[in-house]
Amino acid sequence: MEIRVRAVRGDEWKQVKELRLAALRDPAAPVAFVETYEQALAQPDSFWQDRTTGASAGTAVRQFVAEAGDGVWAGTLVVLVEKAGEASVFGDEVSQGGAQLVAVYVRPEWRGRGVLGELIDAGSRWAWSVDGVERVRLFVHEENGRARAAYEKCGFSLTGVSVPVAGDGDEPVPGARELEMVAGRQGDAG
Repeated sequence: MEIRVRAVRGDEWKQVKELRLAALRDPAAPVAFVETYEQALAQPDSFWQDRTTGASAGTAVRQFVAEAGDGVWAGTLVVLVEKAGEASVFGDEVSQGGAQLVAVYVRPEWRGRGVLGELIDAGSRWAWSVDGVERVRLFVHEENGRARAAYEKCGFSLTGVSVPVAGDGDEPVPGARELEMVAGRQGDAG
Protein backbone atom coordinates (compact mmCIF):
# COMPACT_ATOMS: atom_id res chain seq x y z
CA MET A 1 0.00 0.00 0.00
CA GLU A 2 1.24 3.46 -0.85
CA ILE A 3 2.07 6.02 1.85
CA ARG A 4 1.78 9.79 1.58
CA VAL A 5 3.66 11.92 4.12
CA ARG A 6 2.24 15.32 4.89
CA ALA A 7 1.95 17.92 7.65
CA VAL A 8 -1.00 17.55 9.99
CA ARG A 9 -3.90 19.94 9.62
CA GLY A 10 -5.22 21.93 12.56
CA ASP A 11 -8.56 20.13 12.56
CA GLU A 12 -7.03 16.64 12.89
CA TRP A 13 -6.60 16.70 16.66
CA LYS A 14 -8.61 13.50 17.21
CA GLN A 15 -6.28 11.55 14.88
CA VAL A 16 -3.21 13.14 16.54
CA LYS A 17 -4.52 12.08 19.95
CA GLU A 18 -5.30 8.52 18.81
CA LEU A 19 -1.86 8.02 17.25
CA ARG A 20 -0.07 9.45 20.29
CA LEU A 21 -2.02 7.16 22.62
CA ALA A 22 -1.15 4.19 20.37
CA ALA A 23 2.52 5.18 20.53
CA LEU A 24 2.42 5.37 24.31
CA ARG A 25 0.95 1.85 24.50
CA ASP A 26 3.85 0.43 22.43
CA PRO A 27 6.14 -1.89 24.44
CA ALA A 28 9.10 0.43 23.67
CA ALA A 29 7.30 3.53 25.01
CA PRO A 30 9.13 3.62 28.38
CA VAL A 31 12.47 4.14 26.59
CA ALA A 32 11.06 6.11 23.64
CA PHE A 33 8.83 8.79 25.15
CA VAL A 34 8.98 11.10 28.16
CA GLU A 35 5.22 11.11 28.65
CA THR A 36 3.17 8.12 29.80
CA TYR A 37 -0.08 6.80 28.37
CA GLU A 38 -1.91 7.79 31.55
CA GLN A 39 -0.60 11.37 31.39
CA ALA A 40 -1.63 11.76 27.75
CA LEU A 41 -5.02 10.16 28.30
CA ALA A 42 -5.76 12.61 31.12
CA GLN A 43 -5.29 15.64 28.84
CA PRO A 44 -8.49 17.51 27.91
CA ASP A 45 -9.56 17.86 24.27
CA SER A 46 -8.39 21.50 24.33
CA PHE A 47 -4.81 20.27 24.90
CA TRP A 48 -4.95 18.11 21.77
CA GLN A 49 -6.60 20.89 19.77
CA ASP A 50 -3.92 23.41 20.77
CA ARG A 51 -1.13 20.90 20.18
CA THR A 52 -2.40 20.05 16.70
CA THR A 53 -3.02 23.66 15.70
CA GLY A 54 0.48 24.63 16.85
CA ALA A 55 2.08 21.76 14.92
CA SER A 56 0.27 22.49 11.67
CA ALA A 57 1.48 26.01 10.92
CA GLY A 58 4.32 28.39 11.66
CA THR A 59 8.05 27.86 11.69
CA ALA A 60 8.77 26.68 15.25
CA VAL A 61 7.18 23.23 15.16
CA ARG A 62 5.63 20.95 12.55
CA GLN A 63 4.10 17.48 12.86
CA PHE A 64 4.17 15.07 9.94
CA VAL A 65 2.09 11.94 9.43
CA ALA A 66 2.47 9.00 7.06
CA GLU A 67 -1.01 8.35 5.71
CA ALA A 68 -1.94 5.13 3.91
CA GLY A 69 -4.28 5.13 0.94
CA ASP A 70 -7.14 3.98 3.17
CA GLY A 71 -6.65 6.98 5.47
CA VAL A 72 -4.88 5.09 8.28
CA TRP A 73 -2.07 7.03 9.89
CA ALA A 74 0.91 4.66 9.80
CA GLY A 75 3.34 6.89 11.68
CA THR A 76 4.33 10.36 12.77
CA LEU A 77 7.14 12.63 13.84
CA VAL A 78 7.39 16.18 15.13
CA VAL A 79 10.09 18.68 14.16
CA LEU A 80 11.07 21.31 16.75
CA VAL A 81 13.14 24.25 15.52
CA GLU A 82 15.91 25.15 17.96
CA LYS A 83 17.43 28.64 17.91
CA ALA A 84 20.99 29.21 19.09
CA GLY A 85 21.07 30.69 22.58
CA GLU A 86 17.61 29.41 23.56
CA ALA A 87 16.85 26.49 25.85
CA SER A 88 16.46 23.04 24.31
CA VAL A 89 13.77 20.56 25.34
CA PHE A 90 16.36 19.27 27.84
CA GLY A 91 16.78 22.72 29.41
CA ASP A 92 20.34 23.27 28.26
CA GLU A 93 21.36 26.13 25.96
CA VAL A 94 21.26 25.38 22.23
CA SER A 95 24.73 26.11 20.86
CA GLN A 96 23.85 25.74 17.18
CA GLY A 97 20.58 26.53 15.45
CA GLY A 98 18.86 23.47 14.14
CA ALA A 99 15.90 21.17 14.31
CA GLN A 100 15.20 18.24 16.57
CA LEU A 101 13.03 15.28 15.57
CA VAL A 102 10.85 14.11 18.46
CA ALA A 103 7.75 11.97 19.07
CA VAL A 104 8.80 9.55 16.33
CA TYR A 105 6.46 6.59 15.99
CA VAL A 106 5.56 4.00 13.35
CA ARG A 107 2.76 1.52 14.02
CA PRO A 108 4.13 -2.05 14.35
CA GLU A 109 2.34 -3.31 11.22
CA TRP A 110 4.09 -0.59 9.15
CA ARG A 111 7.63 -1.07 10.48
CA GLY A 112 10.26 -2.26 8.03
CA ARG A 113 8.29 -0.87 5.07
CA GLY A 114 10.10 2.46 4.61
CA VAL A 115 7.64 4.59 6.57
CA LEU A 116 10.28 5.89 9.01
CA GLY A 117 12.54 6.96 6.16
CA GLU A 118 9.68 8.78 4.43
CA LEU A 119 8.78 10.61 7.65
CA ILE A 120 12.39 11.59 8.34
CA ASP A 121 12.87 12.77 4.74
CA ALA A 122 9.76 14.99 4.91
CA GLY A 123 10.58 16.36 8.35
CA SER A 124 14.20 17.02 7.42
CA ARG A 125 13.25 18.73 4.13
CA TRP A 126 10.95 21.05 6.04
CA ALA A 127 13.57 21.68 8.74
CA TRP A 128 16.27 22.59 6.23
CA SER A 129 13.86 25.12 4.66
CA VAL A 130 13.64 27.09 7.93
CA ASP A 131 16.09 29.98 8.34
CA GLY A 132 18.81 29.32 10.90
CA VAL A 133 18.70 25.52 10.74
CA GLU A 134 22.29 24.27 10.62
CA ARG A 135 21.69 20.69 11.72
CA VAL A 136 18.97 18.08 12.18
CA ARG A 137 19.27 15.94 15.27
CA LEU A 138 17.39 13.57 17.49
CA PHE A 139 17.96 11.79 20.76
CA VAL A 140 17.50 8.08 21.36
CA HIS A 141 17.48 6.24 24.68
CA GLU A 142 20.67 4.24 25.12
CA GLU A 143 18.60 1.07 25.65
CA ASN A 144 16.50 1.54 22.50
CA GLY A 145 18.77 -0.34 20.10
CA ARG A 146 15.98 -0.98 17.59
CA ALA A 147 15.33 2.74 17.16
CA ARG A 148 19.04 3.59 17.04
CA ALA A 149 19.61 1.05 14.26
CA ALA A 150 16.62 2.43 12.33
CA TYR A 151 17.93 5.99 12.62
CA GLU A 152 21.37 4.88 11.44
CA LYS A 153 19.72 3.37 8.34
CA CYS A 154 18.17 6.80 7.75
CA GLY A 155 21.57 8.55 7.79
CA PHE A 156 21.91 9.56 11.44
CA SER A 157 25.08 8.96 13.41
CA LEU A 158 26.01 9.25 17.06
CA THR A 159 27.82 12.45 18.06
CA GLY A 160 29.15 11.30 21.43
CA VAL A 161 26.87 13.77 23.23
CA SER A 162 24.42 12.37 25.76
CA VAL A 163 21.97 13.84 28.24
CA PRO A 164 20.25 12.39 31.30
CA VAL A 165 16.81 10.86 30.81
CA ALA A 166 14.11 12.88 32.57
CA GLY A 167 11.87 10.90 34.88
CA ASP A 168 8.72 11.80 36.79
CA GLY A 169 8.82 15.44 37.85
CA ASP A 170 11.71 16.00 35.39
CA GLU A 171 14.19 14.50 37.85
CA PRO A 172 16.86 12.54 35.95
CA VAL A 173 16.63 8.76 35.96
CA PRO A 174 19.87 7.62 37.64
CA GLY A 175 22.34 6.35 35.06
CA ALA A 176 19.95 6.51 32.08
CA ARG A 177 21.08 8.52 29.04
CA GLU A 178 19.69 9.81 25.76
CA LEU A 179 22.22 9.72 22.92
CA GLU A 180 22.39 12.52 20.36
CA MET A 181 22.36 11.58 16.67
CA VAL A 182 22.73 13.97 13.74
CA ALA A 183 22.13 13.72 10.02
CA GLY A 184 23.88 15.55 7.23
CA ARG A 185 22.10 18.07 5.05
CA GLN A 186 20.12 16.46 2.25
CA GLY A 187 22.51 15.41 -0.47
CA ASP A 188 25.50 15.32 1.92
CA ALA A 189 27.19 12.05 2.73
CA GLY A 190 26.25 10.69 6.16
